[in-house]
Amino acid sequence: MPLTTTPAGLVVLPGAGGDRDQPALVAIERDLAQAAPNLRVVRAHFANRDAGKKGPERPAVAVAHVAALVSELARELDVPTSRIAVGGRSFGGRMASMAVADGLAVAGLLLLSYPLHPPGRPENLRTDHLGAITAPTLAVTGERDPFGTPTEMREHLAAITGPTEIVLVPGNHSPALGPVLAAVRAWVGASAQWPRLPAGESKVAR
Repeated sequence: MPLTTTPAGLVVLPGAGGDRDQPALVAIERDLAQAAPNLRVVRAHFANRDAGKKGPERPAVAVAHVAALVSELARELDVPTSRIAVGGRSFGGRMASMAVADGLAVAGLLLLSYPLHPPGRPENLRTDHLGAITAPTLAVTGERDPFGTPTEMREHLAAITGPTEIVLVPGNHSPALGPVLAAVRAWVGASAQWPRLPAGESKVAR
């Protein structure tokens, strides 16, 4: 289900402890450079990585950082933030979703392997903010993801009030990369076929 508003840019962020060179983010940028050459893709990480710190950024700081990145790209492209899509993998997607729930106007929200709850702790849901999200949302999740089963994802992401699509792909929290790229490509309205990965390159989204 492509976005109804064609985005001018996309900001993507990594999972906890990752940086802008996380393989899944690199693959998305590379794929969209061919499939949607007019779309400006920005891979970014959280500020604590620049300070040499590992592990997740504090949520309040991370959410503000997401909003700043989207605003910066909008200024660069001379468009409103409502023409910029935002999202990321795991923690990065969660922080992007919190920024959107806080009122950041975007073209769309991309959730890759959204961490609905810690593995084995389904009672610790990270869903309180979802009802405030009105942006069109794409969630791509592995069929065996311990951070949220397909049934749990369908149940809890239904709280999002904007148009929402959930795409199940083979794998766990690091699902098969090809189907992830295909889902993202379709979402932004690109039509080019997914290029084959060079020999030796990872086929898993980490």
